[in-house]
Amino acid sequence: MRTLFRAPSTFVMFGIAFALAGCGPLDEATPATAAATTPEKTRVESVTTEPAGTFAWPSGLIVMGDGFPNSGDACRRLGESAATLEWLDDSATLAGCPTVETASALGGAIVGEVEGVVLVSVPSRSASAGDGDGQGDDLVEGTPYHATAQIRCEGYLGAATGWCDAGVVRSTETGPYVEVNLPDGRKRTIFFNADGRFLSFSTAEADGTAALPMTSRRNDDVTIAALGTESYEIPDAFVLGD
Repeated sequence: MRTLFRAPSTFVMFGIAFALAGCGPLDEATPATAAATTPEKTRVESVTTEPAGTFAWPSGLIVMGDGFPNSGDACRRLGESAATLEWLDDSATLAGCPTVETASALGGAIVGEVEGVVLVSVPSRSASAGDGDGQGDDLVEGTPYHATAQIRCEGYLGAATGWCDAGVVRSTETGPYVEVNLPDGRKRTIFFNADGRFLSFSTAEADGTAALPMTSRRNDDVTIAALGTESYEIPDAFVLGD
């Protein structure tokens, strides 16, 4: 009877030992399981990290466009506001940049800082002298213009006074003309005589502009050209260059 009693005990102990031995591989797999979670943690961190290049522009600045001088660039053109009024210049573009490095890359003069935005005044790129006609030959890279700038404008579709992007094409044969980019993507072309005197606007019967009156007046070295209720202030230096 004792022999029969001991045999099952041996069998039970053998079974327990076998079961415990089978736990070994599970313990060894634990580090591998922890390692497998590492990529998941990395993915979460990459999603929650703020994307590179984002910048919170302060509400005190009027920010225009999606990049300056090119779309997607870190800097932006700045419009007229209480914070920028003292730095605006008809012969230059005022831009704001998130860092001193991006501001310096524009090639202008850093003039101040507003709420963490570095302000830089970038002179309008006009043609260089050389042929004696005051017109120059070089074009602003990537454009058909001899110079680009922002000019004061108002009245288009009831718009208040502000700043419009403009480019000038200078020609000794037909006289220079200025193209103004309007808020809705259209352009308003203003023609001048070879000596810089206002000549006319481009108009069309289809949009009703042909019936609008054209006028111009002078304010020191600035021509204020009007088409109906629209007006555009264009410095002589922008029209004629050097």
